[in-house]
Formats: sequence, structure tokens, C-alpha cells
Amino acid sequence: MFRQTSRLLARTTGAATSRRSRAFSTDVPATPAQDSNFIESWKKVIPNIDPPKTPSSFMTPRPATPASIPSKITVNFVLPYASELSAKEVDMVIVPATTGQMGVLPGHVPTIAELKPGVLSVHEGNDVTKYFLSSGFALIHANSVADIVAVEAVPLDHIDPALVQKGLAEFTQKLGSATTDLEKAEAQIGVDVHSAMNSAITG
Repeated sequence: MFRQTSRLLARTTGAATSRRSRAFSTDVPATPAQDSNFIESWKKVIPNIDPPKTPSSFMTPRPATPASIPSKITVNFVLPYASELSAKEVDMVIVPATTGQMGVLPGHVPTIAELKPGVLSVHEGNDVTKYFLSSGFALIHANSVADIVAVEAVPLDHIDPALVQKGLAEFTQKLGSATTDLEKAEAQIGVDVHSAMNSAITG
């Protein structure tokens, strides 16, 4: 049913998309009309279910690229169900990219980075706020705006070390006793996430 719904939505919105050219620029914010077109198409196909929210629902339009490098970087940090930071001006953010910890300052080169389980640090003067992320993406734009989209996140000081140790032990045991590729993959993900949490709270 989900595949059939996806095909119907694609067919319904395809004509509107082909008529509308979307500029590939960090200076052009998503327009409310794009969201309204999606919502209208969704309601035609599935009128009894509310349409899902997209990250753009939680974000304010991006500012234009400044002529000179600003003193702050603007951060939007969103989850599928909430906006943690919206147009927050900070000194620096450090994201857990798959290639290693990546510091982002104003004027950073435009980048798209895949995130791995690890700590997101938001630096504002002497204050540092830390979140543990499960995964996601960081999009760094030329206008010193960083959009960070995570699947799941929690403030680092909200993590219970005892539960982390318990979870790590359970998934390590499951990995050792796994007999199928699926069981091994699920157990390995659990080990990776709990190991990253353990390193975050002990390091």
C-alpha cells in the first residue's frame, strides 16, 4: 500500500514539479507554495491521514549570502519531530562527521557531511551545549548557515551511564550469538551507538 501511495503522490505532483524549476542556491529559501502543493497532493491521495512534516517545516528562510564573513554562524538544528535550534547565532559548531569531528566556523566552505553517532557541540562564547546524535546530515552553506538534520538527538547530560553500559553489554552479547546477517547488522548498530554514547559521556 505504501508503494502504491508513493506512486500516486509522485504522479500527482510530477506535473507541478516539471513546470516549476527550483534554483540550486543557498540564497533561495523554500517557498510555502512548495509545501502547500505537497499537502494538497497528499490529501487527494490519503485524506484520512495527516501529511508528514519535513525539516523545512521547522526552519526559517535562510538569509542571503553576506558580502563579508560574519562574526557568527547561524545554526538550524532539527529532528523529524522538533526544532532544537532555529536561526541560532553561535561562534562555532563541531559535528560528528563520518570522516571525523568537523569544526564549523563562519565562512566555512559549503559542505554536505554525513553524521555518525557522536557529539554535536554548540559553542556560544564560554558556553558549550552538547547533544548526542544517532545519525543525520550537516549542510554547511556559503552564507555561514549550518543546517543540521538528525534522526535522533538528546542533550548529553540527559544520558544515563548505567543504561548505556547495560545496552552495550546486551548488544555485545547479541553480536556474539547472532546467526544471520540481519541479526549481526542490528547488533553491530547497537554496539556502535552504545559505544559512541559511552565514549561521549566518559570522554
